[in-house]
Amino acid sequence: MDPKSVPHPGTRFLLFPNLPSLEDEGTPELVWVSTPAGSASQGPSDDRMYVIDPVGKESPYGYYQHSGRTVHFKPPWEGPIRPPAQPGPEGHFDHLRFGTPQFEQAHAYGSIRFTLDIWEGYFGHPIEWHFSGHYDRLEILFLRGLDNAFAGFGSVEIGSYEHESGAHVNFGLSFDVLSHEVGHLIIYKEVGIPDTNDVHGEYFGFHESAADLVSLISLMHFQSPMNDLLAESRGNLYTFNHLNRFGEVSNQEQLRLASNNRTLFEFKDGWTSEHDLSQPLTGAMFDILVDVFHENLVEAGLISVHLEDLSDRIENDPDYVAIIQPLFDQAYRKDPDEFAEALAGARDYMGIALAGTWRRLSSLTLNYEDVAQAMLAADREVTGGRFERIISVNMRNRGIGEVSAGPRLTPPDETSHAFSARTLVADGQDHGAAGHGCSHLPFSTRMALARMGNG
Repeated sequence: MDPKSVPHPGTRFLLFPNLPSLEDEGTPELVWVSTPAGSASQGPSDDRMYVIDPVGKESPYGYYQHSGRTVHFKPPWEGPIRPPAQPGPEGHFDHLRFGTPQFEQAHAYGSIRFTLDIWEGYFGHPIEWHFSGHYDRLEILFLRGLDNAFAGFGSVEIGSYEHESGAHVNFGLSFDVLSHEVGHLIIYKEVGIPDTNDVHGEYFGFHESAADLVSLISLMHFQSPMNDLLAESRGNLYTFNHLNRFGEVSNQEQLRLASNNRTLFEFKDGWTSEHDLSQPLTGAMFDILVDVFHENLVEAGLISVHLEDLSDRIENDPDYVAIIQPLFDQAYRKDPDEFAEALAGARDYMGIALAGTWRRLSSLTLNYEDVAQAMLAADREVTGGRFERIISVNMRNRGIGEVSAGPRLTPPDETSHAFSARTLVADGQDHGAAGHGCSHLPFSTRMALARMGNG
């Protein structure tokens, strides 16, 4: 059946689960978002967000020095823009041609809206913007040449990556990158933003981990990657595959791995990057996802308790793949559809449990042990404590609850989201010269100004 013929009140978009500029370009997947057909106008735009493609914007939003004053360059962009994506006759955006700026504009909107739809479903309520007191809508905009993508106060700015071959990889076509940025916005709203000098460093690692997990779980809502994942791994998710890596820029390169062996013990004497510090927590969450998947397989009679046990016991053994993979191959061949159902169940458990975990946390006191305890409480609420042992063991294996991260050893650089001047705005006001009117700014903004010599 043609997916377009299935009755649905939403709006159609074509989204690439994986970057189309990789060696294997793949095919975009038809996705329906919750925006009612006909209600998304040019941009695309709706009552919660809008996309623009600025002409002449040379710098990202943030704080800058101008004539001896600290000036806040902030949304909205009021300069010229490139022609926006236009909806088709029935209000959909799946007619746009790949390779045009308008396709990328629609892809950015669709990716962000699709991610937001998924997580509003898991939270069970609409997720408001943390900046809603200042801006009614999120501004999604492109900044060609920006070697990153940033979720800020009122905006998501989308740049590109220059591959070592010289080719440009446009992050507007990266569902992973855009979904990750939505993750930051979700945490800003649902967990909060610390306004204190004493915030624990693990908050920043948690923030990056949560954004990665939003991306991972959201990616699992695409049918084609789920099918490919199972066909490639036959259910053995610890094999190297598209699910357990983020920020892909080629089929051989990735920025960080969900499946990793990092522990918090590595950071007890200090840390320099919240992206690195996030990996023990992300790794623990990935292990929980895999173990829940295995439990589902055992419950459905698809694998034996012996295989589940063996997989856990020799997970870090160099012969793991040689021993385990043939057993998963044999089990998967018997019922691929049931494997897919078990994985979807694990995905949705993790989405609901993570939402329940995050709403129990406070940005003022957050550390990784808090996350572990909140997840145990969420599991009791969701399942009656069915996965308590799995959560406890995997957190403890990563040193969570055993040790704490030490102090930050170097000042944050431009890759830091948490300390970025883009992150917060102080009461909607611009602030004057150095040393004046800055003491009540949120901590991340004061840090950013201090780095420029203005705090």
